[in-house]
Amino acid sequence: MSDYKEDSIITLDWDEHIRMRPGMYIGKLGDGSAHDDGVYVLLKEVLDNSIDEFMRGFGKTIEVSIKEQKVTIRDFGRGIPLKSVVDCVSKINTGGKFNESSAYETAIGMNGVGVKAVNALSSKFIVQSWVNGKLKKAEFSNGKVVMDYPIEASSEPNGTLVSFIPDETLFENFHWYNEYIEVMMWNYVYLNRGLNINFNGKKYFSKNGLLDLLNNNVEGEMLYPPIHIRDDEFEFAIVHTTRRYGEEYHSFVNSQNTTQGGTHQQAFREAIVKTIRDFYKKDYDPSDIRNSIVAALSIKVKNAIFESQTKTKLGSQHMKPGGQTIRNYVNDIVGRLLDKYLHMNPSVAESIQKKIVESEKERKEIANIKKTSKEIQKKVSLHNSKLRDCRIHFNTNDARRLESTIFITEGDSASGSITQSRDAGTQAVFSLRGKPQNTFKKTKRVIYENEEFSLLQAALNIEDGIDGLRFNNIVFATDADVDGLHIRLLLLTFFLKYFPDVVKSGHVYILQTPLFRVRNKQKTIYCYTEEERINAIKSLGVKPEITRFKGLGEISPAEFKTFIGKSIRLEPVVLEKGTNLEKLLEFYMGDNNPTRQQFIIERLREEIDEASEI
Repeated sequence: MSDYKEDSIITLDWDEHIRMRPGMYIGKLGDGSAHDDGVYVLLKEVLDNSIDEFMRGFGKTIEVSIKEQKVTIRDFGRGIPLKSVVDCVSKINTGGKFNESSAYETAIGMNGVGVKAVNALSSKFIVQSWVNGKLKKAEFSNGKVVMDYPIEASSEPNGTLVSFIPDETLFENFHWYNEYIEVMMWNYVYLNRGLNINFNGKKYFSKNGLLDLLNNNVEGEMLYPPIHIRDDEFEFAIVHTTRRYGEEYHSFVNSQNTTQGGTHQQAFREAIVKTIRDFYKKDYDPSDIRNSIVAALSIKVKNAIFESQTKTKLGSQHMKPGGQTIRNYVNDIVGRLLDKYLHMNPSVAESIQKKIVESEKERKEIANIKKTSKEIQKKVSLHNSKLRDCRIHFNTNDARRLESTIFITEGDSASGSITQSRDAGTQAVFSLRGKPQNTFKKTKRVIYENEEFSLLQAALNIEDGIDGLRFNNIVFATDADVDGLHIRLLLLTFFLKYFPDVVKSGHVYILQTPLFRVRNKQKTIYCYTEEERINAIKSLGVKPEITRFKGLGEISPAEFKTFIGKSIRLEPVVLEKGTNLEKLLEFYMGDNNPTRQQFIIERLREEIDEASEI
């Protein structure tokens, strides 16, 4: 037994602790391929301070630029008090938002840690503050002061500038996805009417708040004009669409995007059901009322409590300490104002009821199908033969829940290699027997008539929505040939058709596996691109052995362990802003037409040309 003595106890400086345990402060590190990877949390932590200034009435414009790996954010608020600049970015629990009498009770950045974590996790961090004709500047590296400049005169307008470069020794091979950043910028302006954000030369501005969010994010046609209701502390917009399945929520607390919901979102979902039932005086099933709904909601909660440092799920029970419960407040606002709206807009009320009745009819049809397909449902409930499960899941409170991953593979060879090389703690494998069905023209009944789809739905636990999703990362692990690409398309069609929220919430990825192995007797390099292959050959010198992988089955379990370990490369499935899902799926998975045929022929030519060059 090892000794446990006084010299076993150590005290870490603030920056050392953040660097040793970054997950406690920013969730996970990642490489930028996921929307919740650490680099985006760093960006957000700095931006939140600028947003708080805007919310207090100071600075209507925020300038954001990202060039290569360097981020620069300039606001035109009041600026950090000059003598406190260094402390505010390098001393934990130091800031201007702890005074109970201050106007920051509903601020985003309330924990006194955020920007300090950015400082500690950046190889270079610069802060500048302008206040009434004077400038204070300081430079840091990994949280340590490099230069503390004296206060000097300046003609620049008041405000703060922060620039930083995430430390590549922590965020290995990271890169920025503009799609994720653009969503972040749009959300900031939707929630803060009158705010201007300039990101890399593009301007973001919203006149109508959550109504603009809804109009810019709805898939399919709206069944009626969006309902938009505002109160002092609560704003929401809702609409039902022609999209046949699922619910979609964009929820916010104090301008924080709560991607995992929380008490406010649950209260809103309950309030919608209760109000609709009371209005029509019918006991409709909640799933029928909420089916195909798209909603945006924003609430202001004083001294909000979140369930994690990254603030993606609200845990507060009350609007303010000792005040009204969030549940009662939301139920009251929705109950009164939505009921009033429906009485004043009978055509909207008629459209909603028609949609509810249609959803009810299909749900009952599916229930009958489930009864008649007893054999499949029995297999689903007793044993999921397609799943090699892991121990830790996303719908738990385990510290490693964000790592939970399921690889969807095709064929015994690939699934066998991944199963042998995986981390059984956080990585599961689901094996397809071959190409899945094209579900584009099918209704949801196909899930219950097809054993594979039933087992996949059960493995993910998404029959009733994504709240109980068991895996944070759903990874398509297929060959990079034509058959593999077709399987990816078929799987994407399945998810986009019946469970679009899984994709929109950033849970779906494509596994990137190496195309080549280049090695000599001393070293092996795996290459994912032609450029990497050329560089590897140059690096290893004369006549290295070069192997081209034609499929996942050719990769040994030992090699797979490397590819799905810490250095795993994932390509996120991201829907571009304004994507029309119905048209997208019709083009790729519908009947052949001349335009579609020409597109596929051109893409095949590109693939053949690339292959012949290699």
